[in-house]
Amino acid sequence: MSLVYFKATITYAITSMKKKHIRMATLTKIALVITFALLSAITYAQNYTGRVIDAKSGKPVPYATVITGPHSGTITNEEGIFSLEIDKIRHAQDSIYISSMGYEKVGLIATPETETTIALTSKPFELKKVYLTNENLSPEEIIDRVKLNLSDNYAVDMTRKKIFFRQSDLSKVNKFDIEFKESTIEELDKELIDSVARLIPREHPYYRETVADLYGDYSTYKLHIDKAAELYDKNKDISMDAMGDKLERIFKENVKPDSYLKIKSGIFGTKVQLDSLENAEEGISDDTETITVKVEDENKPHYGFQWHIRNRIYDLYEELFFKEDTKLDFLEKSNRYRFEQRGYTFIDDSPVYIIDFTPKGKKDFQGTLFVNTQDFAIMRLDFENVRPLRRFGLLGITYRHNVFRGKMLFAKNPNGGYGPRYLELEDGELTGIDRPLKVIEKNKNVKGRRKQNELSLHFDVLISELSKYEMVVFESEAIDAGIYQGATENPKVEASYLSAYDPSFWEGYAIMEPNAAIQAFRVVEE
Repeated sequence: MSLVYFKATITYAITSMKKKHIRMATLTKIALVITFALLSAITYAQNYTGRVIDAKSGKPVPYATVITGPHSGTITNEEGIFSLEIDKIRHAQDSIYISSMGYEKVGLIATPETETTIALTSKPFELKKVYLTNENLSPEEIIDRVKLNLSDNYAVDMTRKKIFFRQSDLSKVNKFDIEFKESTIEELDKELIDSVARLIPREHPYYRETVADLYGDYSTYKLHIDKAAELYDKNKDISMDAMGDKLERIFKENVKPDSYLKIKSGIFGTKVQLDSLENAEEGISDDTETITVKVEDENKPHYGFQWHIRNRIYDLYEELFFKEDTKLDFLEKSNRYRFEQRGYTFIDDSPVYIIDFTPKGKKDFQGTLFVNTQDFAIMRLDFENVRPLRRFGLLGITYRHNVFRGKMLFAKNPNGGYGPRYLELEDGELTGIDRPLKVIEKNKNVKGRRKQNELSLHFDVLISELSKYEMVVFESEAIDAGIYQGATENPKVEASYLSAYDPSFWEGYAIMEPNAAIQAFRVVEE
């Protein structure tokens, strides 16, 4: 159990005591929580949790490399924290090595008693070592050599990777106004519409975490999930389902047989036929007894949790800077970008050029490349968009693909090429609707006017969605076609639901330590 989680638990208990008068029963519950936290800290003491900081400033060092073997290890999270299981290190007396760009490498023996804060000191850079092996190249010449060596540095080989994948989603309702205009159905009144608006969660975080084996290359791969968790507030989904059931009941009770709905928004409209839910199959009467046998097709894809994770890994792989259809076009269209070298540093004892790139004209990205001075491999890439990648605005509907940023860290594989050590992608959208909406019931089989009922509203909604995908590669080994063919997937695997972050859930598995937001997440019971 991490010290951060233990401190968060104690802080939560103390804060609860300060906020309200505590009865004896409540004090007992808090005492039990604290006791459980202490026992958990003892139970999982064989986990080594460390925090990497800059020796001079004391600030955390994010994405530092923690090496436990020739092709195994982890990285620190954005707050400089990492966690290792002692029994996963090959030998008890082996050192682990911690390094980060521009710092001296530090070696230590990881035991539960080892100091949990590791300070890294800056590493001086000797320019002569670079110029002895390379002529004084311009930034554009360096980029040309990067492009020339792409196929060698990032060869498409079959590997087995032990990975940890985390998806963090945050849906945020920036604005949600429903103006009630008119309703001829008594129950569909302003009070009900307002209650629907209040049920919409203004913020809805959702986390998925997965430990898995990933077999294959960048385009063809198999995923076998060992363990997975989903962390979100299930109560919010239940509340919306209940309101949806209520609205459906109101429509059923008030809409006549053979009616259809005319849904209009401004000058646009569409017709929706309301077929009987009880007699979905044509020709079956109310008193007909039917037996339905569901036969599952084994060859039919199972669109569950594993399918979702595979698709998110696909999203990460498709945006690798050396892939053909990536949005990151700073290499393919390098003449449309401006490159500027601003110095040198070290990554894993390798000297690298530091090259910033910015767009010329209307290109989309800016960022920083860290290029190996020997083989011209990009060992790290930081990037972000400088303008929306897509935008749309017409007749009260707006859309912006306004966030696309990330990091890519690469390390040498056993075959001498480079493979991902850490991939991160943040993808965000903004959607707005400012339009009227009318739902009109019409029926051509009743006497009199065809219009039976009407509900008239005006929506003014602005919603932002931000997804962050992270994949850490702990181990990587080359495999042949036979091992790949023999690898199996588990498409029907299900994730465990967690209402609060629980570090004991991942006992025995290598993961990337969660950030403060995930550790603090808990469902508030009402």
